[in-house]
Amino acid sequence: MAIKSSSADNKTRSSVQIFIVFSLCCFFYILGAWQRSGFGKGDSIALEMTNSGADCNIVPSLNFETHHAGESSISSSSAKAKTFEPCDARYTDYTPCQDQRRAMTFPRDSMIYRERHCAPESEKLSCLVPAPKGYVTPFSWPKSRDYVPYANAPYKALTVEKAIQNWIQYEGEVFRFPGGGTQFPQGADKYIDQLASVIPMGNGTVRTALDTGCGVASWGAYLWSRNVRAMSFAPRDSHEAQVQFALERGVPAVIGVLGTIKLPYPTRAFDMAHCSRCLIPWGANDGMYLMEVDRVLRPGGYWILSGPPINWKINYKAWQRPKEELEEEQRKIEEAAKLLCWEKKYEHGEIAIWQKRVNDDACRSRQDDPRANFCKTDDTDDVWYKKMEACITPYPETSGSDEVAGGELQVFPDRLNAVPPRISSGSISGVTVDAYEEDNREWKKHVKAYKRINSLLDTGRYRNIMDMNAGFGGFAAAIESQKLWVMNVVPTIGEKNRLGVVYERGLIGIYHDWCEAFSTYPRTYDLIHANQLFSLYKNKCNADDILLEMDRILRPEGAVIIRDDVDTLIKVKRIISGMRWDSKMVDHEDGPLVNEKVLIAVKQYWVTNSTSAQ
Repeated sequence: MAIKSSSADNKTRSSVQIFIVFSLCCFFYILGAWQRSGFGKGDSIALEMTNSGADCNIVPSLNFETHHAGESSISSSSAKAKTFEPCDARYTDYTPCQDQRRAMTFPRDSMIYRERHCAPESEKLSCLVPAPKGYVTPFSWPKSRDYVPYANAPYKALTVEKAIQNWIQYEGEVFRFPGGGTQFPQGADKYIDQLASVIPMGNGTVRTALDTGCGVASWGAYLWSRNVRAMSFAPRDSHEAQVQFALERGVPAVIGVLGTIKLPYPTRAFDMAHCSRCLIPWGANDGMYLMEVDRVLRPGGYWILSGPPINWKINYKAWQRPKEELEEEQRKIEEAAKLLCWEKKYEHGEIAIWQKRVNDDACRSRQDDPRANFCKTDDTDDVWYKKMEACITPYPETSGSDEVAGGELQVFPDRLNAVPPRISSGSISGVTVDAYEEDNREWKKHVKAYKRINSLLDTGRYRNIMDMNAGFGGFAAAIESQKLWVMNVVPTIGEKNRLGVVYERGLIGIYHDWCEAFSTYPRTYDLIHANQLFSLYKNKCNADDILLEMDRILRPEGAVIIRDDVDTLIKVKRIISGMRWDSKMVDHEDGPLVNEKVLIAVKQYWVTNSTSAQ
């Protein structure tokens, strides 16, 4: 929302720099009290601090007891701000760009109807999406890997449909996830052990993975102990709440599908890609889907396919499918893999593994192959709403047969803070090694200040974290921990090639335009960080809509950290005063004379049909 600066705003700005930013010691105590329970209902705090200025002496007089009465969070300075009412209860699990009713109006061929189809401006909701009755903060990791509160995603369809496959079981007030899957009846760990006999998963060589058609993301959940981070996706379809279950478990996942639009990830992002009976027709459309996997797969990376049609001669009877049909499926896959110059490393039982070559020198044979259609685009990371093509993404040029195209990565965790090849090669215009390293130093300083403000930041209280404007992933790198993960979002109106750097660091992320809703269910993030996001989107789309989307995807009692210039934050704070958030603005860690400030907020606990915070 663009608001022109006025003389009143200028006066406010002057007063803010002197007065509104009160002593950090006071705020540390307040924020800790806001979220002290961490795992229960409703740490709503009286907002006298907001209304009474910066006098640290009033802290002892505040009431920090948990209560559920609900009270106005609109301060006297924001009396004219719009109040956002709760949406109807039917929107509890609303996914604006993957709405089921809207999806059915689109063609079913090539999964078009399962792709993103956002509501027009006239149909956007201007209300707060409620939590279901009985909603509770999820279990902390690692318990959350195996258990999800029933009230948070009350859908039993999968417990019936996948009963014999050991995906999910309903046990009273919780769902239990035994770690099974269609292709790993002995459990995900045993399945991953088999893959690890071929793929170097334990030494940091393989760090980032893509799981297509992930189900409830048990593969990604069990990779965690091997220090591999999987980006999992599945469509919002008849298997109700797959991605919602994944995120409730504390596993990275988004709603998505391989259809007609390119995947929202950069070229050469993943060390490994995986499909376990994901129902994607890999041999169709001249191998287009395999070509898209090849685009996002790093040189030297691995592709795993388990399930039909692998080893069809042995398995066709168990699959109850004609062997001629399965034979043709595998023939097409093998043909496409050969054209991509992938080397088959393993086939046993129902599992096959291919490895992508490290550079084009190893693929000279395809240069003269008339079937090899190479993509013509100069920007292979320009993928947002771009049509997928049956073309091969060329390797970056190399100077020798042993050189890894695009640059060799160090093993994790060394690669987290090493200079990424996209930076060291100078392929990102205007970004030097020195500038990148300075960015890292700044984010270490910022995160250190965040931890002083919120002592719960690295305790496991926040598992699913989003950085809405991630840049080079400095925030995620500084906060890296086995207790949490960060979805690094690179806005499509910014520098798209920065997401490639994020992946080279061993982090995960996605492209997104914040003028639209994110591809996730409501209440799927514990903490949201937004650096310079509202300045970036000034005059691009409505700030109200961005904040409502943040509210939709943030859990009750979740936290928000917004870093921006003081004028922008004053406007943002005015908007959220009409939402059910408690907020406070604090100084930049370098002091009150720095124009950049930090706005901290906590979303109140409330559920559907309640008229105020509980």
